Amino acid sequence: MRYLIFYKPYGVLSQFSPEGNHQTLRDYIDVPGVYAAGRLDADSEGLLLLTDDGVLQHRLTDPKFQHPRTYWAQVERIPDEQAMMQLRTGVMVKDYRTRPAQARLLETEPNLPDRDPPIRQRQNIPTAWLELVLTEGKNRQVRRMTAAVSFPTLRLVRVAIGSIQLADLAPGRWRDLTDQELQEISSSFRA
Repeated sequence: MRYLIFYKPYGVLSQFSPEGNHQTLRDYIDVPGVYAAGRLDADSEGLLLLTDDGVLQHRLTDPKFQHPRTYWAQVERIPDEQAMMQLRTGVMVKDYRTRPAQARLLETEPNLPDRDPPIRQRQNIPTAWLELVLTEGKNRQVRRMTAAVSFPTLRLVRVAIGSIQLADLAPGRWRDLTDQELQEISSSFRA
């Protein structure tokens, strides 16, 4: 069995098959038989876990297992406590209410590599960084949640899946999970 983590750069699709002129996982990962356990949209960056372990892949992607995913979202303007409470208790998005999430305002900008291309900067509009921990993974959920509370996401980076951290992995790079990470993921997702 193979278990990899990959720092998906902005603009890369979370799939191996080509689509239009987008880069895909095939442009970065040459390990046969592995597939992404979950997705990040092309506009999002960060941690993808890839494996050829179908059971683990199912447990990571099936919402009933409620595994936590941690995101850092740069949002337009500085959210007030009311918006943060809405994110924590669940937000109406389209025709469903999101599950409660852990949400906090980061005191300082996280140490992340520059994005290419950079986000748009508006001179008179400040930005803030939020940390959100979700236990469901609907399509573009973080972006829809922050937009629903009037603080649209400008940049989104997934930094953890359960206890597996992106840490110092550079965009476009991948590595095998360590023995300790394999043990942690086995105990938390196979229980």
